[in-house]
Amino acid sequence: MGSSRIKWHIVVFLAPAVLVYSAVMVFPLFNTLRLALYTEVDQSRVFVGLDNFRTLFGDPLWSDAFWNALGNNFWFFFIHMLVQNPIGIVLAAMLSHPRLRFAAFYRSAIFIPTILSFVIVGFAWKLILSPIWGIAPDMLSAIGLKSLYAPWLGKEEYALTTLALVSVWQFIGIPMMLIYAALLSIPEEILEAAEVEGITGLAAFWKIKLPLILPSIGIISILTFVGNFNAFDLIYAAQGALAGPDFSTDILGTFMYRTFFGFQLQLGDPHMGSAIATGMFFIILAGVCMYLFLIQTRIRRYQF
Repeated sequence: MGSSRIKWHIVVFLAPAVLVYSAVMVFPLFNTLRLALYTEVDQSRVFVGLDNFRTLFGDPLWSDAFWNALGNNFWFFFIHMLVQNPIGIVLAAMLSHPRLRFAAFYRSAIFIPTILSFVIVGFAWKLILSPIWGIAPDMLSAIGLKSLYAPWLGKEEYALTTLALVSVWQFIGIPMMLIYAALLSIPEEILEAAEVEGITGLAAFWKIKLPLILPSIGIISILTFVGNFNAFDLIYAAQGALAGPDFSTDILGTFMYRTFFGFQLQLGDPHMGSAIATGMFFIILAGVCMYLFLIQTRIRRYQF
């Protein structure tokens, strides 16, 4: 009888968090999905169903920009997966070595950029890489590599990769700390048993440690995916809403911003902007579901 009673203390403690989360996350999400099904005709809102999505994917004026932004988003994500996460794992493995001196200082130094503002990072790197007043040309000249310098943020073929590497520099501390914590949580008995069997050094990392931290690597991968497909701030701070040069750094976040709020001579269209945001939501949802139902399941099978 007592087990069926409502535990009011749980409701009381959860209610504030649920209300705040609903107000700032759930309601805006469903309102965005609703707005995507309407359009503005003679200053009145008219229900058009999926017409905004047909325009987004079928009208070349919209579809070309959408696929360009989506492709750039995937490239932004791949740079993080290929550069940020492997380097983060290597740094974590080095910092977890018991004989490493000043490990706490190195951890703090690598993690500090993570807490910096996107705006500060964007403008700082724009100044550093500037061919006119930046310090990058002089630094490369000092080590005899001046010939390698180019105005990377001003060239279409380099701009997006450059910004992705700046983002890697800023956020590499997150995978490093997560993997570092996972490595420290490995029981000493396992490592000692491996040492008795003669498995030490790199062999111990590949055969013992890496399989045990696979769940953490999976979580880092999905966090990277969600974070990169929600990216906006760094591109906006460094290249502006037009994501130049010639939209070569345009991603879904900047495309949605220009469409929803308008920019310069382009008038804002909340309904088409909501359609783009809805597309972003379903892309992220598909990626998360793929991780949960395919990758995570295989990791568990591999472990057990």
